[in-house]
Amino acid sequence: MRADDRNLSREQRALVEERALALLHRADAWGRIPVPVEDVLDAAKLKVAPHSIFDPSAIKEYAKSQGAKAASLIKKALGKIFGVLDAADEVIHIDDTVTPGKQMFLKLHETGHHELPHQRKIFRFFEESSKELDPDIADLFEREANNFASFVMFNGSTFQERAADHELSFNSVKRLQRSFKVSLYAALREYTRTHRRTCFAVCCECPKFCPDQGYACEVRRVEVSPSFEVRFELPVSNRISGKQALAPLVPFGRKATRPTEISLRDKNGEVHQFIGEALDTTFNILIFCCLSADFKR
Repeated sequence: MRADDRNLSREQRALVEERALALLHRADAWGRIPVPVEDVLDAAKLKVAPHSIFDPSAIKEYAKSQGAKAASLIKKALGKIFGVLDAADEVIHIDDTVTPGKQMFLKLHETGHHELPHQRKIFRFFEESSKELDPDIADLFEREANNFASFVMFNGSTFQERAADHELSFNSVKRLQRSFKVSLYAALREYTRTHRRTCFAVCCECPKFCPDQGYACEVRRVEVSPSFEVRFELPVSNRISGKQALAPLVPFGRKATRPTEISLRDKNGEVHQFIGEALDTTFNILIFCCLSADFKR
């Protein structure tokens, strides 16, 4: 299971959100849904490279125009896989083969690196030297940029407030996702981690057949609501397989799992009934569960 990619101290989060809010106001984007990403980039004085550095056919042309500097940027881009900020030239390179929702997040993530003053100064220093950024600092910067992107993308608490006006269900996540034009994965995580009711979400790799366990899927991330965290332990570890509680929710050989009841014990050992649904997005398996008493179709 991947580590929490948004874990920050209260002070770190406050700084990130202060800068993100300031940018939303500069872009006149506060309260606008979906967030106008191009206006946000303009306010940050950033541009997206017209030819993706991730496109093999464009690498040669880019290297020709940028010279030796291009080799360093390409190395960093390949390491980050999907996006990279050229801090000196104020240009963002995005892998434009990923989904539109993912591209939005990547643009805002790289903007976060640029808009957080301590990051921008350090990135420029390391781009102009042969030094490597300490892994712990790099990890913190990535978490800060993730939080920056989410704050801008979901317009502060706007997503959370709108979610409270919908019934508690996976269908509500899908409706909000379409309104905010974000990826379903991002919408599900935000919906679950900020919802006032007891619920959780799991993102898994697509199922594979294991000789000793039958079909199983590796867990990438688990997101829980604050009320779930108070009453329950994490509902799954690193894999869903066999007769585990969540196994009936995994859509083996089908696109989705209809609302299905499962049982989970709370921290006191008391059994509670949950309703779970799941969807195979072709990229991953997304599972959403909530207390049966709160579930609305």
